[in-house]
Amino acid sequence: MKTMDRQQFEQLVQAAFQEIPLKFKKLITNVAIIIEDRPDPSLSPHLKTNHLLLGFYHGVPLQKRGSFYGNVPPDVIYIFQEPIERICRTPEEIKLKVKEVLLHELGHYFGLTESQLREIEINKGEKS
Repeated sequence: MKTMDRQQFEQLVQAAFQEIPLKFKKLITNVAIIIEDRPDPSLSPHLKTNHLLLGFYHGVPLQKRGSFYGNVPPDVIYIFQEPIERICRTPEEIKLKVKEVLLHELGHYFGLTESQLREIEINKGEKS
């Protein structure tokens, strides 16, 4: 069940994107950020048992784009509103989680693996 309307949620995603440092933002090309209520069941092969999917990156990571890369549809970063809201208790928690999920999925765009991203997230948590 949604706790905020789509427009409010979209504004959180836009604000999170605006906070990305310019040196990284300049490298982000041919990417669409799409907000969905929940993951489509077709994504189930990418899910682990009992895994709550908050976001998903689909595309060709930046580091793997070569001379062949051109005239292709945009990569897509999906942000799933209902699962994010399900695990957050307050609007502030939703805002922080949206930023975390967007940064995680952008990490995949930049070519980081799931284990590399988890390590970064663990280390960041230790420094907070």
